[in-house]
Amino acid sequence: MRRALLIVLDSVGIGNAPDAASFGDKGANTVGHIRETVTDFAIPTLDKAGLSAAEAIAAGKPVEGEPILSYGCLTEISAGKDTTTGHWELAGAPVVESFSVFETFPEELVREMETEAGVTFIGNYAQSGTVILDELGERHLKSGNPILYTSADSVMQVAAHEDSFGLEKLYEVCRKLRLIADRERIGRVIARPFTGLPGNFTRTSNRHDFSLQPPETLLNHLVSADVDTIGVGKISDIFAGSGINSSRSTKSNEEGCDVIDSLLENYSNRDHLIFANLVDFDMLYGHRRDPEGYGRALMDFDQWLATLLPRLDDETLLLITADHGNDPTWSGTDHTRERVPILARFPGAPQNLGIRETYADVAATLAEWFGVDSTGSGQSFNPVRSGSTL
Repeated sequence: MRRALLIVLDSVGIGNAPDAASFGDKGANTVGHIRETVTDFAIPTLDKAGLSAAEAIAAGKPVEGEPILSYGCLTEISAGKDTTTGHWELAGAPVVESFSVFETFPEELVREMETEAGVTFIGNYAQSGTVILDELGERHLKSGNPILYTSADSVMQVAAHEDSFGLEKLYEVCRKLRLIADRERIGRVIARPFTGLPGNFTRTSNRHDFSLQPPETLLNHLVSADVDTIGVGKISDIFAGSGINSSRSTKSNEEGCDVIDSLLENYSNRDHLIFANLVDFDMLYGHRRDPEGYGRALMDFDQWLATLLPRLDDETLLLITADHGNDPTWSGTDHTRERVPILARFPGAPQNLGIRETYADVAATLAEWFGVDSTGSGQSFNPVRSGSTL
């Protein structure tokens, strides 16, 4: 049995994207700025694995020490810096045409959305998901009208109180909006449930993403070749279920790591890919500009990684990467355009994988590992199976 474990540390960027300035992000560096600003920050397992080496490569500096995993960094070529573009490119489908982005949705479009969903919206502007609850949460409770908002990403977000509005009703509203979002080429419709009372509103872990249907990706090729694909966290949402055999939803990084542990121990049906997204870095700390919280989350993952590495055998390919940056010291509350690390555990000695030209190199590497057709995007960086001299 051959398997692969692809872990996406949501938003863990390492700076120096060559086109960062065009996104207003020149100088952003998620991990680098956490190292500079968080007291007693230490991630010894990640650094021993090769994270600090990947950061050095991204910055054009010499690598110090001898990492125990192969290491390098990935450069995004997609026209965006969000969850959808990052994950689709990792799966071998770079997004060449930009998704639609709005500061506010046109009045005519909002009227159509309200008619389709059977509600009247309040809001309709770009705002932080926590700030908008302070601004409109009480009005929502009094009126019963859901809150419509967006961000710098291609998203249509709807917030509503779990108890007074209802979680299933919120999901149904978002399902109906997805039909309109498809036509408008909007990447995600996101249900943002919250609880609490005015002055103490809290977003819950029952968020649900309704994504645009992706083009054909490596995941579809794996399924066609009878390789099981198991999504952990919001992976199935990101790909609208396309190319995903089964899904394990999670409410936190900790639960995601527990699910990975269980799958590694118990899943032995046939060749399989475990594709996991750990979202806390981005959702809880990046967007909220909380470097201390982000640092703690990285240190927690570091401790879990120390327990994972000794359990892997040569039939398991481990890939650790990210989908974009979200520098918690940066201005605003949006993602940041950055390169991301790639740490890989192959049979044989660790290799310097260098600066990769596209996230899609991950898909090409997985395609080669499982012996399936690639999507045509990216180049494998597996030095053992590809005979690379890297």
